[in-house]
Order: sequence, then structure tokens, then C-alpha cells
Amino acid sequence: MIPTALIAIGSNLGDRAAHLRTATSALRTLPESRLVAVSPVFETAPIGPVAQGPYLNAAAALQTTLGPRALLGALLAIERAAGRERREGERWGPRTLDLDLLIYENLIVNEPGLTLPHPRLHERAFVLEPLSHIAAAAVIPGKNLTIVAALAALRSPAP
Repeated sequence: MIPTALIAIGSNLGDRAAHLRTATSALRTLPESRLVAVSPVFETAPIGPVAQGPYLNAAAALQTTLGPRALLGALLAIERAAGRERREGERWGPRTLDLDLLIYENLIVNEPGLTLPHPRLHERAFVLEPLSHIAAAAVIPGKNLTIVAALAALRSPAP
């Protein structure tokens, strides 16, 4: 069985829709990989302390025999090709393209530069909403929650 990776796609600088299209086109051409689903696109408010414009967000499911570290390297190369500059210690700022490796099969990894599943996946509606359209029943490793259950938990009022 070929492993499936779930990837978040986001942009809030420049031609946001074009950046998302570029990302999905690049995912289609990754070696040892097959893009099996892309979610609808959602516009969302930014999070964090930096003033910036709204994001366009989507998600993709990719079957791949690339390992998680190689896949992450490929995602970072796609970001760089779209003009993304990552700076040490910079978080939550505006970006031309953001590709996050969210889940790689059922792996739990905590290594420098690679954490799976994404550590805040279950807390981010802007990621869970697109994922719910392509991988609703996927289980977040280590959380024992499906994508739709995690999204429902975020939407329900606290007791």
C-alpha cells in the first residue's frame, strides 16, 4: 500500500489563487507521488500577532513513496520556487506560499525540523475545514480524533 500524506496549502501575498494553483501543479509532478485529491479553497482570517491580509487555504492528499523527510524537502522547494523566504524564528507572518506536511499515514515523528502529525493540526479550523472535504475520516495520529471530529470540537461551544 502506498502511504498517503495530507498537506495544507495557504497563501496571503500576491496572487493568492495563482500561488495555490502553482502548488497543486507542483504536487502533481513530484516524483514517486500521485495527487489524489485537492479540497475546495477557503478564505480565512490570519492568526498571530502580525498584521496581514486574509489567506486562501486548501488541502491536498498525496500518495507517495517519498519518505516524510524527502517529502518535506520537496514541499519546501516548492515554497522557495514561489518566492517564499523562511527566516529563523519567524512565525505567523505573511507568505506567498505555505505548504505544511500535516499527516503522513499513521506516523508519529518528533525530530528536529519534522513533527508529525502537525502539532497544531487539531486546533486549526482553517486547516481542518479543507481537510474535511478530502479526508474527513482520516485519524489524527496520537489524538484518536478524525478530521471531522476535531473540526466539530472546535466549532462546539466550551462547556
